[in-house]
Amino acid sequence: MNIRKEILQIENSIINWRRDFHQYPELAFQEHRTSNTIAQELKLMGLNPKLNVGKTGVTADLKFGSGPVIGIRADMDALPMQETSGLEFSSKNNGVMHACGHDGHMAMLLGAAKVLSNYDKTYNGTIRFIFQPAEEGEGGARYMIADGCLDGVDEIYGIHLWNYQPIGEVGVKDGPVLAAADMFDIKIKGVGGHGAAPQGTVDTIVVSSHLIQALQTIVSRNTNPLESTVISIGKINGGNNFNIIADELSLSGTARAYTEKNRNLIKNRMQEIVNGISKTYGAEICLDYKDGYPPTINHEEPTRKVLQAASRVVGENASTPYLSMGGEDFAYYLEKIPGCFFFVGSAPNKKRLFETPHHCSHFNIDEKSLLIGSSIYLNLVDDIMID
Repeated sequence: MNIRKEILQIENSIINWRRDFHQYPELAFQEHRTSNTIAQELKLMGLNPKLNVGKTGVTADLKFGSGPVIGIRADMDALPMQETSGLEFSSKNNGVMHACGHDGHMAMLLGAAKVLSNYDKTYNGTIRFIFQPAEEGEGGARYMIADGCLDGVDEIYGIHLWNYQPIGEVGVKDGPVLAAADMFDIKIKGVGGHGAAPQGTVDTIVVSSHLIQALQTIVSRNTNPLESTVISIGKINGGNNFNIIADELSLSGTARAYTEKNRNLIKNRMQEIVNGISKTYGAEICLDYKDGYPPTINHEEPTRKVLQAASRVVGENASTPYLSMGGEDFAYYLEKIPGCFFFVGSAPNKKRLFETPHHCSHFNIDEKSLLIGSSIYLNLVDDIMID
């Protein structure tokens, strides 16, 4: 592995930033301490940060002269969960935790900013550091874009630490890398009655069981098996007692797809199946389908640049993507301008990659991954901006 010497010189700062953010996590659009801390650090680097972008985001430009404008983004928000990791720098905010790696994302970007702000290299262009709120479900990227964070930006890049890959691997590929992440709620209304006398009732629990099975045929029989799709029911509410036939029931779930074609197919087929089940069983069924984040689709040329930059850090292990059906609002940036979103392996135990998965209460990373990410950022800027 070839960590940049400039990053090794500030290793303690990068790790300390990550641990500070980890101790004081904040939820979507509540990242006030986080954004103020970032702004203070950027000011110490001689930059002029702009606060309250996209509500609680921060941006800062580092100008080297005429040339391309490159955006580099880190997300800032934490998750609403209680930490159980036992780390000495565990969350001090009850019921809030950095359980996805955003603390590390901010630290990597600050590390790159600190090195770059001290450079006297002959660069051509501008780097825009983008610290974004509310990635976890609230779509903070849209608010940043609305506030002009992409104005004048030619390309954008972002890293996600990835505990499904070991240290030394980097996942880079063009095309789809994360799925569209849609949500849906279904309400079923029937006719209740006594469990011993089902005649004359419309049992919503029976209706729901047929509906759930039918919805799974969209993936197994309507979409191309070579094109990944997922429909999952995550929540069922209904019924009052063991001997009462439920007259109302609700379902909630998520639908995932890598393409807009399959996303729309799922949405349309769900409505057709709901209508059919409703007619078959005589129940009133209402589908409320909510579009979430679009697919995260990397552009070819920026991806090539990332692969080149990452290869100089981790060698041939730079092209080992671990694809996921998860969603990511970086997709909104990639819909506007070319860019690449990539993954840096961060699993703290190489032999047990799933020991500390993302969004678990004992989540942790191998902090050497922060040095890898910051080094890739430096290589990337060198490749793009050195004439």
